Amino acid sequence: MTGAGNRPFFCAGFEALLLEGTLNCSDRMRHILQVHMVPQLARKGIPALLKAFGSWEGIIAATPDECSERTGLPLNACQAILDTEDPRLERAVRTLEDLQAKVITCQDPGYPAGLTTLPQPPPVLYYRGHPPTVETALAIVGARKATRGICQFVQKMARDLTGYGICIVSGLARGLDTAAHQGALEGGGATIGVLGCGIDRIYPAENSALAEAMLENGTILSEYPPGVPPLPQHFPARNRIISGLSQGVLVGEATRNSGSLITADFALEQGREVFALPGLPYSEWSAGTNDLLKQGAQLVTEVDDILQVLWPCRPTVAAQKATEDLAGSLSGPQKTVLDMIGPTPCHIDEITRQSGLTPMEVSATLLDLELQGGVEQLSGMRYIRRIH
Repeated sequence: MTGAGNRPFFCAGFEALLLEGTLNCSDRMRHILQVHMVPQLARKGIPALLKAFGSWEGIIAATPDECSERTGLPLNACQAILDTEDPRLERAVRTLEDLQAKVITCQDPGYPAGLTTLPQPPPVLYYRGHPPTVETALAIVGARKATRGICQFVQKMARDLTGYGICIVSGLARGLDTAAHQGALEGGGATIGVLGCGIDRIYPAENSALAEAMLENGTILSEYPPGVPPLPQHFPARNRIISGLSQGVLVGEATRNSGSLITADFALEQGREVFALPGLPYSEWSAGTNDLLKQGAQLVTEVDDILQVLWPCRPTVAAQKATEDLAGSLSGPQKTVLDMIGPTPCHIDEITRQSGLTPMEVSATLLDLELQGGVEQLSGMRYIRRIH
Protein backbone atom coordinates (compact mmCIF):
# COMPACT_ATOMS: atom_id res chain seq x y z
CA MET A 1 0.00 0.00 0.00
CA THR A 2 2.02 2.94 -1.26
CA GLY A 3 1.11 6.62 -1.45
CA ALA A 4 2.25 9.72 -3.51
CA GLY A 5 22.40 2.36 19.21
CA ASN A 6 24.44 2.61 17.49
CA ARG A 7 26.13 5.62 16.00
CA PRO A 8 26.33 3.95 12.57
CA PHE A 9 22.55 4.34 12.34
CA PHE A 10 23.01 8.12 12.33
CA CYS A 11 24.74 10.35 9.78
CA ALA A 12 28.10 11.37 11.20
CA GLY A 13 28.42 14.65 9.29
CA PHE A 14 25.88 16.45 11.41
CA GLU A 15 27.64 15.47 14.63
CA ALA A 16 30.74 17.24 13.32
CA LEU A 17 28.73 20.46 13.16
CA LEU A 18 27.69 19.98 16.76
CA LEU A 19 31.29 19.47 17.81
CA GLU A 20 32.21 22.72 16.08
CA GLY A 21 29.61 24.43 18.26
CA THR A 22 27.69 25.90 15.34
CA LEU A 23 24.36 24.39 16.39
CA ASN A 24 24.59 24.51 20.15
CA CYS A 25 25.40 28.19 20.53
CA SER A 26 23.45 29.80 23.37
CA ASP A 27 22.91 33.02 21.41
CA ARG A 28 21.55 31.19 18.40
CA MET A 29 19.38 29.01 20.60
CA ARG A 30 17.99 32.12 22.26
CA HIS A 31 17.22 33.74 18.89
CA ILE A 32 15.41 30.62 17.70
CA LEU A 33 13.38 30.43 20.89
CA GLN A 34 12.48 34.12 20.69
CA VAL A 35 10.82 33.45 17.36
CA HIS A 36 9.51 29.95 17.95
CA MET A 37 7.81 30.71 21.26
CA VAL A 38 5.50 33.34 19.76
CA PRO A 39 2.16 31.46 19.56
CA GLN A 40 0.73 33.65 16.77
CA LEU A 41 3.43 32.56 14.32
CA ALA A 42 2.62 28.84 14.35
CA ARG A 43 4.05 26.77 11.50
CA LYS A 44 3.23 29.16 8.64
CA GLY A 45 4.63 32.36 10.11
CA ILE A 46 8.19 31.16 10.70
CA PRO A 47 8.82 30.04 7.09
CA ALA A 48 7.56 33.45 5.94
CA LEU A 49 9.98 35.17 8.31
CA LEU A 50 12.94 33.05 7.22
CA LYS A 51 12.11 33.70 3.58
CA ALA A 52 11.97 37.43 4.18
CA PHE A 53 15.05 37.82 6.39
CA GLY A 54 17.19 34.81 5.59
CA SER A 55 18.16 33.78 9.10
CA TRP A 56 17.05 33.76 12.72
CA GLU A 57 19.47 36.57 13.45
CA GLY A 58 18.01 38.57 10.58
CA ILE A 59 14.52 38.15 12.03
CA ILE A 60 15.67 39.39 15.44
CA ALA A 61 17.40 42.41 13.86
CA ALA A 62 14.25 43.56 12.02
CA THR A 63 11.90 46.15 13.47
CA PRO A 64 8.30 45.05 14.14
CA ASP A 65 7.02 47.37 11.39
CA GLU A 66 9.53 46.00 8.88
CA CYS A 67 8.70 42.45 9.92
CA SER A 68 4.97 42.97 9.45
CA GLU A 69 5.35 44.82 6.13
CA ARG A 70 7.61 42.20 4.54
CA THR A 71 5.71 39.14 5.71
CA GLY A 72 2.12 40.24 6.15
CA LEU A 73 2.15 38.91 9.72
CA PRO A 74 0.20 40.72 12.45
CA LEU A 75 2.14 43.57 14.04
CA ASN A 76 1.56 42.24 17.56
CA ALA A 77 3.19 38.95 16.60
CA CYS A 78 6.22 40.76 15.24
CA GLN A 79 6.42 42.86 18.42
CA ALA A 80 6.28 39.70 20.54
CA ILE A 81 9.42 38.39 18.84
CA LEU A 82 11.46 41.19 20.41
CA ASP A 83 10.03 40.71 23.90
CA THR A 84 13.26 39.56 25.53
CA GLU A 85 11.77 40.23 28.97
CA ASP A 86 9.32 37.32 28.62
CA PRO A 87 10.20 35.05 31.57
CA ARG A 88 9.28 32.00 29.50
CA LEU A 89 12.22 32.68 27.21
CA GLU A 90 14.83 32.52 29.96
CA ARG A 91 13.21 29.41 31.43
CA ALA A 92 13.24 27.69 28.06
CA VAL A 93 16.91 28.49 27.46
CA ARG A 94 17.83 27.25 30.91
CA THR A 95 15.76 24.09 30.47
CA LEU A 96 17.45 23.18 27.19
CA GLU A 97 20.87 23.76 28.72
CA ASP A 98 20.06 21.70 31.82
CA LEU A 99 18.81 18.81 29.67
CA GLN A 100 21.74 19.15 27.28
CA ALA A 101 19.11 19.34 24.58
CA LYS A 102 19.94 20.68 21.15
CA VAL A 103 18.06 22.58 18.49
CA ILE A 104 17.98 21.90 14.78
CA THR A 105 16.10 24.03 12.27
CA CYS A 106 14.88 23.61 8.72
CA GLN A 107 17.89 25.68 7.60
CA ASP A 108 20.50 23.36 9.11
CA PRO A 109 22.35 20.70 7.07
CA GLY A 110 21.44 17.96 9.55
CA TYR A 111 17.70 18.54 9.32
CA PRO A 112 16.02 15.18 8.55
CA ALA A 113 15.60 14.90 4.79
CA GLY A 114 12.34 12.98 5.15
CA LEU A 115 10.68 15.94 6.83
CA THR A 116 11.52 18.43 4.09
CA THR A 117 8.81 16.98 1.84
CA LEU A 118 6.01 17.55 4.35
CA PRO A 119 3.41 20.21 3.47
CA GLN A 120 4.34 22.03 6.70
CA PRO A 121 7.73 20.80 7.91
CA PRO A 122 8.42 21.63 11.55
CA PRO A 123 10.67 24.70 11.35
CA VAL A 124 12.36 23.81 14.64
CA LEU A 125 13.13 20.49 16.30
CA TYR A 126 14.37 20.04 19.86
CA TYR A 127 16.10 16.80 20.71
CA ARG A 128 18.08 14.90 23.29
CA GLY A 129 20.49 12.11 22.48
CA HIS A 130 21.75 11.58 18.95
CA PRO A 131 20.92 13.81 15.97
CA PRO A 132 17.60 12.72 14.40
CA THR A 133 19.15 12.12 10.99
CA VAL A 134 18.61 8.43 10.26
CA GLU A 135 19.29 6.64 7.01
CA THR A 136 17.07 3.57 7.53
CA ALA A 137 14.01 3.65 9.76
CA LEU A 138 10.63 2.02 10.28
CA ALA A 139 7.81 3.60 12.27
CA ILE A 140 5.81 1.26 14.50
CA VAL A 141 2.57 2.57 15.97
CA GLY A 142 -0.57 1.16 17.51
CA ALA A 143 -3.13 1.20 20.26
CA ARG A 144 -2.34 2.43 23.74
CA LYS A 145 -4.47 -0.45 25.04
CA ALA A 146 -2.99 -2.99 22.68
CA THR A 147 -3.44 -6.61 23.66
CA ARG A 148 -0.56 -8.30 25.40
CA GLY A 149 0.08 -10.79 22.63
CA ILE A 150 0.39 -8.08 19.97
CA CYS A 151 2.71 -6.05 22.20
CA GLN A 152 4.98 -9.07 22.65
CA PHE A 153 4.96 -9.76 18.92
CA VAL A 154 5.80 -6.14 18.06
CA GLN A 155 8.53 -6.02 20.70
CA LYS A 156 10.19 -9.06 19.11
CA MET A 157 9.82 -7.60 15.62
CA ALA A 158 11.46 -4.34 16.71
CA ARG A 159 14.28 -6.28 18.33
CA ASP A 160 14.83 -8.34 15.18
CA LEU A 161 14.68 -5.31 12.88
CA THR A 162 17.41 -3.51 14.79
CA GLY A 163 19.58 -6.53 14.02
CA TYR A 164 19.46 -5.30 10.41
CA GLY A 165 20.51 -1.79 11.39
CA ILE A 166 16.97 -0.39 11.15
CA CYS A 167 16.03 2.42 13.51
CA ILE A 168 12.60 2.13 15.16
CA VAL A 169 10.51 5.30 15.32
CA SER A 170 7.43 5.65 17.53
CA GLY A 171 5.62 8.04 19.85
CA LEU A 172 6.61 6.90 23.36
CA ALA A 173 2.94 6.35 24.19
CA ARG A 174 1.62 3.51 26.32
CA GLY A 175 0.98 0.12 24.81
CA LEU A 176 2.34 -0.67 21.39
CA ASP A 177 4.67 2.36 21.13
CA THR A 178 6.32 1.31 24.38
CA ALA A 179 6.74 -2.25 23.11
CA ALA A 180 8.40 -0.99 19.92
CA HIS A 181 10.92 1.16 21.80
CA GLN A 182 11.66 -1.61 24.30
CA GLY A 183 12.26 -4.10 21.51
CA ALA A 184 14.74 -1.76 19.85
CA LEU A 185 16.61 -1.34 23.12
CA GLU A 186 16.72 -5.11 23.63
CA GLY A 187 18.26 -5.45 20.18
CA GLY A 188 20.92 -2.87 21.01
CA GLY A 189 19.67 -0.66 18.20
CA ALA A 190 18.59 2.90 17.66
CA THR A 191 15.11 4.22 18.38
CA ILE A 192 13.48 7.64 18.12
CA GLY A 193 10.61 8.80 20.32
CA VAL A 194 8.60 11.73 18.96
CA LEU A 195 6.77 13.69 21.65
CA GLY A 196 3.52 15.62 21.49
CA CYS A 197 4.77 18.07 24.14
CA GLY A 198 7.93 19.97 25.05
CA ILE A 199 11.24 18.12 25.20
CA ASP A 200 11.30 18.68 28.97
CA ARG A 201 8.23 16.50 29.54
CA ILE A 202 7.83 12.79 28.93
CA TYR A 203 4.23 11.76 28.39
CA PRO A 204 3.15 9.50 29.87
CA ALA A 205 5.41 10.05 32.88
CA GLU A 206 5.64 6.29 33.45
CA ASN A 207 7.86 6.11 30.35
CA SER A 208 10.48 8.47 31.79
CA ALA A 209 12.94 5.65 32.52
CA LEU A 210 12.39 4.23 29.05
CA ALA A 211 13.07 7.63 27.50
CA GLU A 212 16.33 7.98 29.41
CA ALA A 213 17.45 4.53 28.29
CA MET A 214 16.72 5.48 24.67
CA LEU A 215 19.21 8.34 24.76
CA GLU A 216 22.23 6.04 24.68
CA ASN A 217 21.62 4.88 21.10
CA GLY A 218 18.68 6.99 20.05
CA THR A 219 16.75 10.22 20.29
CA ILE A 220 13.90 11.96 22.05
CA LEU A 221 12.46 14.55 19.68
CA SER A 222 9.83 17.31 19.74
CA GLU A 223 8.71 20.16 17.53
CA TYR A 224 7.35 22.00 20.58
CA PRO A 225 9.35 24.44 22.74
CA PRO A 226 10.11 23.53 26.36
CA GLY A 227 7.17 23.93 28.71
CA VAL A 228 4.47 23.03 26.16
CA PRO A 229 2.02 20.53 27.73
CA PRO A 230 0.80 17.34 25.99
CA LEU A 231 -2.42 18.76 24.53
CA PRO A 232 -4.70 16.44 22.52
CA GLN A 233 -4.30 18.41 19.28
CA HIS A 234 -0.54 17.94 19.37
CA PHE A 235 -0.59 14.21 18.84
CA PRO A 236 -2.10 14.06 15.33
CA ALA A 237 0.46 16.69 14.30
CA ARG A 238 3.39 14.74 15.73
CA ASN A 239 2.28 11.68 13.75
CA ARG A 240 3.37 13.34 10.51
CA ILE A 241 6.90 13.52 11.95
CA ILE A 242 6.84 9.85 12.97
CA SER A 243 6.00 8.78 9.42
CA GLY A 244 8.20 11.45 7.85
CA LEU A 245 11.32 10.12 9.56
CA SER A 246 10.68 6.59 8.27
CA GLN A 247 10.63 4.64 5.03
CA GLY A 248 7.53 2.75 6.12
CA VAL A 249 4.91 2.56 8.87
CA LEU A 250 3.78 -0.62 10.60
CA VAL A 251 0.42 -0.39 12.36
CA GLY A 252 0.30 -3.16 14.94
CA GLU A 253 -3.19 -2.91 16.36
CA ALA A 254 -5.78 -0.16 16.01
CA THR A 255 -9.48 0.50 16.34
CA ARG A 256 -11.30 2.32 13.56
CA ASN A 257 -10.92 5.70 15.30
CA SER A 258 -7.32 5.16 16.38
CA GLY A 259 -4.74 7.90 16.02
CA SER A 260 -2.46 5.29 14.49
CA LEU A 261 -4.59 5.43 11.35
CA ILE A 262 -3.73 9.14 11.11
CA THR A 263 -0.09 8.10 10.97
CA ALA A 264 -0.93 5.64 8.20
CA ASP A 265 -2.73 8.42 6.28
CA PHE A 266 0.31 10.69 6.62
CA ALA A 267 2.51 7.83 5.41
CA LEU A 268 0.43 7.46 2.26
CA GLU A 269 0.51 11.21 1.61
CA GLN A 270 4.30 11.15 2.05
CA GLY A 271 4.80 8.18 -0.27
CA ARG A 272 5.76 5.75 2.48
CA GLU A 273 4.84 2.09 2.56
CA VAL A 274 2.11 1.04 5.00
CA PHE A 275 2.17 -2.34 6.76
CA ALA A 276 -0.35 -3.88 9.15
CA LEU A 277 -0.65 -6.89 11.41
CA PRO A 278 -3.81 -8.96 10.84
CA GLY A 279 -6.18 -9.35 13.76
CA LEU A 280 -9.19 -11.40 14.73
CA PRO A 281 -12.16 -10.46 12.51
CA TYR A 282 -14.47 -9.87 15.48
CA SER A 283 -11.98 -7.83 17.56
CA GLU A 284 -12.66 -4.10 17.77
CA TRP A 285 -8.96 -3.58 18.59
CA SER A 286 -8.00 -4.95 15.16
CA ALA A 287 -10.78 -3.36 13.12
CA GLY A 288 -8.52 -0.50 12.00
CA THR A 289 -5.63 -2.72 10.92
CA ASN A 290 -7.94 -5.15 9.17
CA ASP A 291 -9.44 -2.22 7.26
CA LEU A 292 -5.93 -1.14 6.22
CA LEU A 293 -5.29 -4.62 4.86
CA LYS A 294 -8.52 -4.51 2.85
CA GLN A 295 -7.36 -1.18 1.40
CA GLY A 296 -4.05 -2.63 0.25
CA ALA A 297 -1.62 -2.36 3.16
CA GLN A 298 1.17 -4.92 3.21
CA LEU A 299 0.26 -7.84 5.47
CA VAL A 300 2.94 -8.64 8.06
CA THR A 301 3.34 -11.86 10.00
CA GLU A 302 7.15 -11.86 10.21
CA VAL A 303 10.08 -9.48 9.85
CA ASP A 304 10.87 -10.74 6.36
CA ASP A 305 7.53 -9.34 5.11
CA ILE A 306 8.91 -5.85 5.79
CA LEU A 307 12.46 -6.51 4.64
CA GLN A 308 11.35 -7.91 1.28
CA VAL A 309 9.38 -4.73 0.51
CA LEU A 310 11.74 -2.04 1.81
CA TRP A 311 15.19 -3.60 2.13
CA PRO A 312 15.25 -6.91 0.19
CA CYS A 313 19.03 -7.35 0.12
CA ARG A 314 19.91 -5.87 3.49
CA PRO A 315 22.27 -8.07 5.55
CA THR A 316 22.22 -8.14 9.32
CA VAL A 317 24.58 -5.92 11.26
CA ALA A 318 26.49 -9.03 12.31
CA ALA A 319 26.82 -10.12 8.67
CA GLN A 320 28.09 -6.67 7.66
CA LYS A 321 30.72 -6.82 10.39
CA ALA A 322 31.74 -10.34 9.43
CA THR A 323 32.13 -9.25 5.81
CA GLU A 324 34.18 -6.22 6.83
CA ASP A 325 36.38 -8.34 9.09
CA LEU A 326 36.90 -10.87 6.31
CA ALA A 327 37.70 -8.18 3.72
CA GLY A 328 40.29 -6.69 6.04
CA SER A 329 42.17 -9.97 6.31
CA LEU A 330 42.31 -10.87 2.60
CA SER A 331 45.25 -10.77 0.24
CA GLY A 332 45.10 -8.84 -3.04
CA PRO A 333 43.90 -11.72 -5.25
CA GLN A 334 41.41 -12.89 -2.60
CA LYS A 335 39.87 -9.43 -2.35
CA THR A 336 39.73 -9.13 -6.14
CA VAL A 337 37.84 -12.41 -6.46
CA LEU A 338 35.52 -11.77 -3.51
CA ASP A 339 34.51 -8.35 -4.86
CA MET A 340 33.40 -10.03 -8.09
CA ILE A 341 31.05 -12.48 -6.37
CA GLY A 342 27.63 -11.44 -5.12
CA PRO A 343 24.24 -13.05 -4.38
CA THR A 344 23.87 -14.10 -8.05
CA PRO A 345 25.79 -17.28 -8.96
CA CYS A 346 28.96 -16.59 -10.94
CA HIS A 347 30.79 -19.29 -12.95
CA ILE A 348 34.49 -19.90 -12.35
CA ASP A 349 35.27 -19.19 -16.01
CA GLU A 350 33.68 -15.74 -15.74
CA ILE A 351 35.63 -15.04 -12.55
CA THR A 352 38.85 -16.06 -14.32
CA ARG A 353 38.09 -13.88 -17.33
CA GLN A 354 37.27 -10.76 -15.31
CA SER A 355 39.95 -11.11 -12.65
CA GLY A 356 42.93 -11.46 -14.98
CA LEU A 357 44.24 -14.33 -12.82
CA THR A 358 45.21 -17.74 -14.13
CA PRO A 359 42.71 -20.62 -13.76
CA MET A 360 44.98 -22.21 -11.17
CA GLU A 361 45.19 -18.97 -9.15
CA VAL A 362 41.41 -18.56 -9.25
CA SER A 363 40.81 -22.15 -8.09
CA ALA A 364 43.24 -21.76 -5.20
CA THR A 365 41.76 -18.39 -4.23
CA LEU A 366 38.19 -19.69 -4.28
CA LEU A 367 39.20 -22.60 -2.09
CA ASP A 368 40.76 -20.21 0.42
CA LEU A 369 37.62 -18.05 0.40
CA GLU A 370 35.43 -21.11 0.93
CA LEU A 371 37.49 -22.16 3.95
CA GLN A 372 37.21 -18.63 5.38
CA GLY A 373 33.44 -18.60 4.89
CA GLY A 374 33.44 -15.86 2.25
CA VAL A 375 31.93 -17.76 -0.66
CA GLU A 376 29.90 -20.90 -1.27
CA GLN A 377 30.29 -23.30 -4.19
CA LEU A 378 27.17 -24.40 -6.05
CA SER A 379 26.74 -27.10 -8.68
CA GLY A 380 28.40 -26.54 -12.05
CA MET A 381 31.42 -24.66 -10.62
CA ARG A 382 29.34 -21.61 -9.77
CA TYR A 383 29.96 -19.46 -6.69
CA ILE A 384 27.94 -17.01 -4.61
CA ARG A 385 28.83 -14.68 -1.75
CA ARG A 386 28.06 -16.35 1.55
CA ILE A 387 25.57 -14.59 3.82
CA HIS A 388 26.67 -14.83 7.46
